[in-house]
Amino acid sequence: MKGGAGKNLSVWSILSILILAAFGIFVLYPLVLVLYKSFVDPVSGGVTWDYFARFFTKRFYWETMVNSLCVTVCATLLSAALGLPMAYLMRSVKIRGSSFLNILIVISYLSPPFIGAYAWIQLLGRNGVITQLVNSAFGLSFDGVYGFAGILLVFTLQSFPLVYIYVSGALKNMDNSLNEAAESLGCGRIGRIRRIIVPLVMPTLLASSLLVFMRVFADFGTPMLIGEGYKTMPVLVYTQFMGEVGGDDGFAAAICVIMIGLTLAMFFAQRILARRSTYAMTALKPMSAERAAGLRNIAAHGFAYLVTGLAILPQVVVIYTSFLRSNGGQVFTGGYALQSYEATLFAKDNDAVLNTYLLGILSIAVVVVIGVLVAYLSMRKRNAVNNALDTITMFPFIIPGSVLGIAFLFAFNSPPIVISGTMLIMIIAFSVRRMPYTVRSSAAALGQISPSIEEAAVSLGASEMTTFARVTVPMMLPGVCAGAIMSWVTIISELSSSIILYTNANQTLTVSIYTEVIRGNYGNASAYATILTVTSILSLLLFYKVTGRRDISI
Repeated sequence: MKGGAGKNLSVWSILSILILAAFGIFVLYPLVLVLYKSFVDPVSGGVTWDYFARFFTKRFYWETMVNSLCVTVCATLLSAALGLPMAYLMRSVKIRGSSFLNILIVISYLSPPFIGAYAWIQLLGRNGVITQLVNSAFGLSFDGVYGFAGILLVFTLQSFPLVYIYVSGALKNMDNSLNEAAESLGCGRIGRIRRIIVPLVMPTLLASSLLVFMRVFADFGTPMLIGEGYKTMPVLVYTQFMGEVGGDDGFAAAICVIMIGLTLAMFFAQRILARRSTYAMTALKPMSAERAAGLRNIAAHGFAYLVTGLAILPQVVVIYTSFLRSNGGQVFTGGYALQSYEATLFAKDNDAVLNTYLLGILSIAVVVVIGVLVAYLSMRKRNAVNNALDTITMFPFIIPGSVLGIAFLFAFNSPPIVISGTMLIMIIAFSVRRMPYTVRSSAAALGQISPSIEEAAVSLGASEMTTFARVTVPMMLPGVCAGAIMSWVTIISELSSSIILYTNANQTLTVSIYTEVIRGNYGNASAYATILTVTSILSLLLFYKVTGRRDISI
C-alpha cells in the first residue's frame, strides 16, 4: 500500500517539480535578470540607481509614464462607462438582432487594437475619408485624429467589449427578484441601477476593468501608429532597447521594472477593492429582456446599434480596403482588385500566414497540455509547490508583452541557453503569456466535477493517471477547449512581444501588418488584417460549436 501511494505521489510530484522548474527558467529567471540589469552597472559591476534617476529626472522619460497612465485610466473608465450600460441594455431590453449584435461586439474585441488604429487612420487620418468630407463640407482644416484623442478613441472602442462580456455574464447570473422588490417599494429605474445593479456587478466590473487596464497599458502598436508625438511606456522601452545606434539594455531594463511595478500595483489594488465588494448571489429568477415602448424603445435600439456599429467599423473598413485597387502604396486608385492578396499571400518567400498558424498551433499544444496539468495539480493536489506553481503561471498575465520579449532576449541570447532568433523562443513566449486563459477555464471546469467520480474510478482498479486521462480530462474538455480557443485568438494577434522576438524567418501576421502600415502599404496591411480577422471569426464560431453557447459570457 505504501509503495503504491508513494508511486502515485512521486508521479504527480515529479510533474509538479518539472513544470515549476520550466516556469522558473522561462518566467522567473528572465524577470530576475531584468531586475538585475536595472540595478547593476555593466562596467563596474556595482549596484547603481543611475537608470532610475535618469528616468525620473528627465521630463521626456517620466512624461511617457504620465502619458501611459493618463490614456490607460481614461480608456479604462470610458470602457467601463460604455460596457456597463450596453450590457444592462442588452440584458434588460429586447433589441432586434441582439444575438447578431452580440457576435459583432465580440468580433470587434478579438482583433488586435492596432488594427483599429490603422482603420481609423483610413477614416480620420490626414487623408482619411471622413476627414476630407468634413474639411471640404465645412471649410475646416482638421488635421486628423492623432495623439491622445486618437489613442483614446481606438482603445475605448476596442476594450469596452471586454467589460460588456464580463458584466453581461454577471447580469445573467443575477437574481432579478431584488430588482423587482425595489421597484415595488417605489425605487425608480435609475435608483435601482445605482443602488442594486451596480453594487452587485461591481466585482465583475472591477475584474474586467483590470483586464482593460492591463491590455491598454501594455499595448505597443496603437500608440506607435496613431500616437505620433504622444509616446507611451511600451513605445519608449521598445525604442530604448531596439535603438538604431545600439540599445541601452540597462535603461530599458529599468523601464521594464517600472512597468511591472505599475501593473502589479494595479493588480493588487483591484484585488483589494474586489474583496470589499463581493456578494454571493444565486439566480433563482434570472434577469430577462422585456419589450420597451415608445421613446425608450427607440433610444435603446439607437444606442445599441450606434455603439455596435462604431465598434465593428474598423473591421469593416479593413476588409473593404483589402479589395480596393491601389498603386502599390497608400493611394487607392479606384475600382476593385485582388492585387493586395496577390502581393501578400502569393508573394515569394512570404511565410507570414504559415508562420502565424504554425506558431499558434505549436503554442496552443503546449498551453493545453501544461495548462490542464497545472489546473489539475492546483485543484486536486494542493500543497506548497502546486500553490506556488498556480501563482507563477499568472505572472505573465500581468506583465506587458514588450517587457516579456525583452526579458527573453536578456536571458536566452547567450549561454547556457541560446534560442534567440528561433521559432522556439516565440513559442515559449506565446505559451507562458497566454496560458492563464486555459489554466483558469480548465480549473473552472474541474471545479464542477465531483472528486467522488475520480474516487469511484480508482476504487474500480484504475490508477490515478489512468483516471486523470480517461475520466477527468474528457469531462473537462469543453472548458479546456473554450480556454484554448481564447488563448489561440490572443496568440495569433500578439504584437508586443512578437515585434521584439521575431526575425525575417519567423515573421507573423501581426508583425507584417505593422510593418506594412509603417511603410505606407495600406492595401497589403488590409489583406493581412483581413486574414487575421477571418481567422478570429472562425475561431469564435468554433467556440460556439464546442461550448454550445450562443454568446460569450465570462
